[in-house]
Amino acid sequence: MSQASWDDFRIAYQVAKSGTLTKAGKVLNMNHATVLRHVNRLEESLDTKLFIRHQRGYQLTDAGELVVKELPDIHKSFSRLENLMASAEKNISGNLRITTLTDFSPILNPALKAFRQAYPKLRIQIIATDEIIPLATGAAHVSLRAGAQPNEPDLIVKKLNAPEIHYFAADSYVQEYGLPKNCDEYNQHLWALPSDNKRHIPFVKQVLRHINEEQIIYQSNHFPDIHSAVVEGMAIGPMGVHHSIKYNNLQQLDIKIEHGIEGLWFVYHKDLKNSARIQALYEFLAKSLN
Repeated sequence: MSQASWDDFRIAYQVAKSGTLTKAGKVLNMNHATVLRHVNRLEESLDTKLFIRHQRGYQLTDAGELVVKELPDIHKSFSRLENLMASAEKNISGNLRITTLTDFSPILNPALKAFRQAYPKLRIQIIATDEIIPLATGAAHVSLRAGAQPNEPDLIVKKLNAPEIHYFAADSYVQEYGLPKNCDEYNQHLWALPSDNKRHIPFVKQVLRHINEEQIIYQSNHFPDIHSAVVEGMAIGPMGVHHSIKYNNLQQLDIKIEHGIEGLWFVYHKDLKNSARIQALYEFLAKSLN
């Protein structure tokens, strides 16, 4: 019989919270097979089934309910201990786990490259997700969030400069269709816009108010896809100014963005307030994203 580890309990707890191995794997940054292996090892060690497997996901058995009921407090205690140990370290080295939006890597990675050059003993792990990962779980040390200022207790929140967003069209698009002179002409043009929940972003809603659905000829829930469609001349679409300067074939539309990204926030747990790694990262990003 194999011996269960704390990781086995921690991962099983996340499966119970997420409902499926795939969703738990995204939060934990593990693949499906690794998550399943930990769950199986825990069940083998306890000699009991903790989950009922069915097509819709993983449901706790009565035994599973008993185990998981006791885990949140234990999980929080282990995470707090890990954070306090990390905070006590004065050397800027070791692992640094950052959770951020799925579309933020093109902005973040150039800054992180320079950050790593300044602190070569750091190992950076990115958890890219549009979901908010609770920092008290220890799954991440830092969260970069866009939108309204986070107000959860026990978190320290610092503001970063949000990327400037505008609408662009490629030269090839302009040659064929021209550019809208005002919002009344938006509906005469083709658009590449985000789908799903990203349609609620203010600068997207600003355009949606003036166009019919059939004018949106390209949609994606991933902003890099939108950028690619714009660069290829398929349609007009939103892009960060920092990204647009990489291309010499783009024209910025004269659309005044009413509300860009409301805010970009650097968030970490209060237990890490003295962490040299966290402070160094914040200071670096505050300068790099100016």
